[in-house]
Amino acid sequence: MKNRPRPIQSICLICIFIFAALAGFVPAFAQEGNRAWQPVGLSGGGAMFNPVICPAEAQVAMVHCDMSAAYLTHDGGATWRMIDTSQLRSNTRCRAAFDPGNPQIIYSPSGSSEIKVSRDGGMHWESLAHFDGGLVGPICVDAHNPSRMFVGVGSSGGGSVRYSGDQGKNWRACDGPKGNLVGAYFWHSGQNAACFVATDGGVWRCDDDAKTWQDASEGLPFKGLRGFTGGSKDGRFTLYCTLPGQAQGGQYAGGIYRRSSGAKAWEPANGNALNLETKPFDQWASNPVAQYFQIETTDQRPEVVWVSGGGTGVPPPHHLTLYRSDDAGKNWHDTFLADPRYPGCNVEKDYTVVEDGQFYSGIAQFSVDAHNPGHVLQIMGGECYYTSDDGVSWRAGHTQCAGQPIKGCAWTCTGLVVTTTWRYYIDPHEPNRHYICYTDIGFARSLDAGKTWLWWSQAGRPPWTNTCYELAIDPAAAGRIWGAFSQIHDIPNANIIYGNHRSEGGGGICRSDDFAATWTPLKGDLPVAPATAIVLDPKSSKDSRTLYAGFFGKGVYKSTDGGKNWSAKNAGLGDGANLRVCDVQIHPDGTLFALITALRKDGKFQSGGVGLYRSSDGGDSWQCLTSSISALWPKAFAVDGHDSRTIYLGLCDNTEQKAGGLWRTTDGGQNWSRIFRESNQHFGAFLSPSHPGWIYATLCEDAPKYGLYLSKDNGKNFEPLKGMPFDNAMRVTFDPANAAVIYVTTFGGSIWRGPAD
Repeated sequence: MKNRPRPIQSICLICIFIFAALAGFVPAFAQEGNRAWQPVGLSGGGAMFNPVICPAEAQVAMVHCDMSAAYLTHDGGATWRMIDTSQLRSNTRCRAAFDPGNPQIIYSPSGSSEIKVSRDGGMHWESLAHFDGGLVGPICVDAHNPSRMFVGVGSSGGGSVRYSGDQGKNWRACDGPKGNLVGAYFWHSGQNAACFVATDGGVWRCDDDAKTWQDASEGLPFKGLRGFTGGSKDGRFTLYCTLPGQAQGGQYAGGIYRRSSGAKAWEPANGNALNLETKPFDQWASNPVAQYFQIETTDQRPEVVWVSGGGTGVPPPHHLTLYRSDDAGKNWHDTFLADPRYPGCNVEKDYTVVEDGQFYSGIAQFSVDAHNPGHVLQIMGGECYYTSDDGVSWRAGHTQCAGQPIKGCAWTCTGLVVTTTWRYYIDPHEPNRHYICYTDIGFARSLDAGKTWLWWSQAGRPPWTNTCYELAIDPAAAGRIWGAFSQIHDIPNANIIYGNHRSEGGGGICRSDDFAATWTPLKGDLPVAPATAIVLDPKSSKDSRTLYAGFFGKGVYKSTDGGKNWSAKNAGLGDGANLRVCDVQIHPDGTLFALITALRKDGKFQSGGVGLYRSSDGGDSWQCLTSSISALWPKAFAVDGHDSRTIYLGLCDNTEQKAGGLWRTTDGGQNWSRIFRESNQHFGAFLSPSHPGWIYATLCEDAPKYGLYLSKDNGKNFEPLKGMPFDNAMRVTFDPANAAVIYVTTFGGSIWRGPAD
């Protein structure tokens, strides 16, 4: 058992279609019209949050992801459109809301602290309000009077609840509710109306337009609410909430509670068939005690209620799942059985389940159709599923199989692209073969020029499955490829540099002789460390290739026999404290380059070791080229293919200097000049092989609006390529058969294929 670690005018239209035909694909139409940029690759696979079904149109739904993008579907999850990040940025702690009667109006968090509104179905967004402290919990809109809304605002001293009675134009603090908002319910019965607000500190009721409040927590054994919902029918309401599960004297406490009209207090609703275990079933338990989180019901049928469960083991009935009750919590049944290893599997397989034969579960977040409680959208980590039959069966909303879901099958892109991609390749021997280096899902290949994709099979997969950083394709031997693999992702971006997750772990170099279908790990004195780079010297013997590999924390290694044996080549490279190599390149003239990225200690960027290095003797000795500038956080570099003395370097600001920007030297590093600065973090430069003087610049993180820029005058002026909807751009790949097309890898938004100009 294992667990995976865990988005015109007619003449212009004619031009676009001509371009599309030349590019070999036809752009799909979305609501905003023709889009020249299209997502490529596998869908899903990255962390998604806060799904919400539109109450006015059930085929419309929205999800956010943890990599800055939000997505909309208008066909029930068959296809998705990424909302342009220059318009809206994602939030994982606050859930969006649709106007209950108008699917064109959407209220959504944007970034950590701002609420934006769209009045045209998500095409354009305008700022509605900004809250210091950050948004938490759902945006709650009164289904009977959409002028009334609640939002939650977090703070270091505890959260607060804000109320608007004019569709979010003005907001005021609520004096009663204390804590982080969990949910709200607006009850209407004839002339009577009330609102209930739940925070992690309790439940409150108000009968006078959010002015005065009374505590409505009686009967709840303790605080810490996680979920809250309500529904009413025939003038009577039913409220539900969830509390942390605890083991008290060997008995289960907490879980699910219910309160109905006329009742003086809350009562447990931990009915039959609910997991109430107070100890883990197996070593893979997500919780030692059964836990319950989000809970949802509707006005349509308030006795029907759904709740997400945190499991005490892997097999049913101990697993993480989604429960449903049809009698207000007296009886429950498990609806989501996704693992094919156990009886009763009722969930459509995705590429991970097909290839690995098991389901990697997570705690569900979900949304129930306000007019049909049998219609539910749920997110479970990197997967998205729909049911339209009360949970009897579930279909995948994040991916679609191009044929039968069997091992080795291909998958189409639905647009729900939420993964980081490091590099994109078109095989020089067979151009219909394309490859993607991924984070979290490792690697994928296409046999039809990117129309469909195969996820790597379990048999022949590298031992380091989280990330593939780079490939080296042998130019003389069809099918022979080397790959750099790692258990550590995000190198050299901020998560690594600022220590948001660990930077040490396994990794290595593998070889394939079957066009990357299977991989064999190489040994030969290689370190067990994240492998970030692999390059091949094309001038070496085709029977005994010279290879260079970069390892994060371990420097550069060289092989002169195709990868059988390796030796460290670190003389003059970095220093004892920093050998964090993130990129290695070899120039056509034989010059070798290696980039060592930032190292922070005690909150400060260290100067030792970091920088761009050059070797003219095959790695036997190295010379630092960036000593004259504050290159304390470099991300990527490019070398002019005709002149190894002309180099471009992407830098980020550091604690000593605002060095961020795209820098260039034309004399081999003696002098550097900054030719472009648009952000505090720049990633790299990419030189068009078909258009002399064209330079693409990528910003990746903290881009103020756009992440991809183009200069057509050798760096004198840069203009954004506004069509690409994702701003965390990293690398640009050029199609050798079509100069009109480029592919852009991104930090969290997969691959985007679009016009070179």
